[in-house]
Amino acid sequence: MGNDTVKILGTYISKLNLDETVNVFKSTITKNKKIRICVTPVNCLLWANKSAHLQKVYNSAELCTADGVPLIWASRLLGSPIRGRVTGLDLLPRFAEVAAKENYTFFFLGAKDGVAKQLSEVLKKKFPGLTITGIYSPPFAERFSEEENYEMIKLINKAKPNVLWVSLTAPKQDYWIFEHLDKLDVNIAIGVGAAFDVVAGNIPRSPVWMQKMGLEWFYRLIREPGRLYRRYLIEAPLFIPMLIKQIISEQFIK
Repeated sequence: MGNDTVKILGTYISKLNLDETVNVFKSTITKNKKIRICVTPVNCLLWANKSAHLQKVYNSAELCTADGVPLIWASRLLGSPIRGRVTGLDLLPRFAEVAAKENYTFFFLGAKDGVAKQLSEVLKKKFPGLTITGIYSPPFAERFSEEENYEMIKLINKAKPNVLWVSLTAPKQDYWIFEHLDKLDVNIAIGVGAAFDVVAGNIPRSPVWMQKMGLEWFYRLIREPGRLYRRYLIEAPLFIPMLIKQIISEQFIK
């Protein structure tokens, strides 16, 4: 990994801020390259710390963005500060604005039936000129069949988007992109979790002050306790002692 990353619990996290990440997108499309990007909150790092395969998925991506204020704090404690938080919720509308001006094209894969269509309409209304070359919401499955994968890849390649946005929840979306990127005719493939629903307006986002204070997780927990309690109340608290262990270990090595 390059100098513009910081290793947190074994995963290399990009130190780029939102503007710098947008510039990476633009440069990739201009040069007609192909890259894979993972949006990584704390829980993804915890899962990767327990799974060598998932850690390989993240550490072989061109960028793993810092989705969460705790990662910003952690990077500062490690003496290698991340310059800004980069979430799917921010990156998707931000790059849609750029894409409308630069004639870049999008494909939306995932989320519940109808959400991608709604997202397309919202973004086109906000950013006239934005081109969505395709949308597809596959039926829910823990793992897709080879036939389903073939159909998705065929649809995407027929549309030839510059950016493939995937909403299949993490880490499922990251595994899917990792396994199929070589067959995809795209410049950028990125998993953005619940961003489709939030940007489409189906799920409200936390107030800005909560985002800045690192409390967006609390807002989401209150709204969806049944789905998120384990992630935020059981798994996430493990991050602090694991980070302390890493800091002590690195100081000892020095």
